[in-house]
Amino acid sequence: MVDPVAFSFGSWSIRWYGILLALGFFLGYMIFKKFALEKGFSESLVDDFFIWLVPSGIVGARLFEVLVYEPAYYFANPLKIFYVWEGGLASHGGMIGAFFAVYVVSKKYKMHFYDLADLLPVPFFIGAALGRIGNFINGELVGKVTSVPWAVHFQGYEGLRHPSQVYESFKNFFLAGVFFSVKNLKLPKGSLFWAAMGSYSVLRFVVEFWKDMPLYYQLTVAQWISLPLIIVSVMMFYKVQKI
Repeated sequence: MVDPVAFSFGSWSIRWYGILLALGFFLGYMIFKKFALEKGFSESLVDDFFIWLVPSGIVGARLFEVLVYEPAYYFANPLKIFYVWEGGLASHGGMIGAFFAVYVVSKKYKMHFYDLADLLPVPFFIGAALGRIGNFINGELVGKVTSVPWAVHFQGYEGLRHPSQVYESFKNFFLAGVFFSVKNLKLPKGSLFWAAMGSYSVLRFVVEFWKDMPLYYQLTVAQWISLPLIIVSVMMFYKVQKI
């Protein structure tokens, strides 16, 4: 396994997770900017959007992790809530933060919500894919015990495990490729946004079966969240076709 700490300066350390997180936001910014400029949006709008998106996404992802996935740990170690560079950002919370940023900026510039939201799938999936690689290096969110040839031993866990973080990363890179290939199709506003939401939720539901996560009525928390998102995404996708 790769050492989670990339560099150390005395008592300060820079982790690969933080580097990948920053790289994800940078690439997301560059990709979103390219798409936005192709649509005729101004650079000032793009910059304004990312000024809202970065903190909203991080805060949303962190709060979701703290309140939904590991409340006991973070309430016992409240200062750890602020250590986002160590890992622990929930993608569903990041989505909520992104929605908030889209809503604020679309209102500010008197745009339709979907004008911005339809540009998000590719940069979001690229950032999420890099984040999962960071989870893999951190040795967190590990998979179930397995005997597959590519199984990995994670420090602090017994047995060889599915590298479920890598599965998630492949899934996100795959979705990024799919939505990059269809981004210029003439579709009703909101089609790409809801198609991305639905496809992400379906594949997230599937990948969760390989994760070693607590089960609630035979499903993980992420699977229970994904189910209504799948239903809503399908309903909204068909609704926007009629607008």
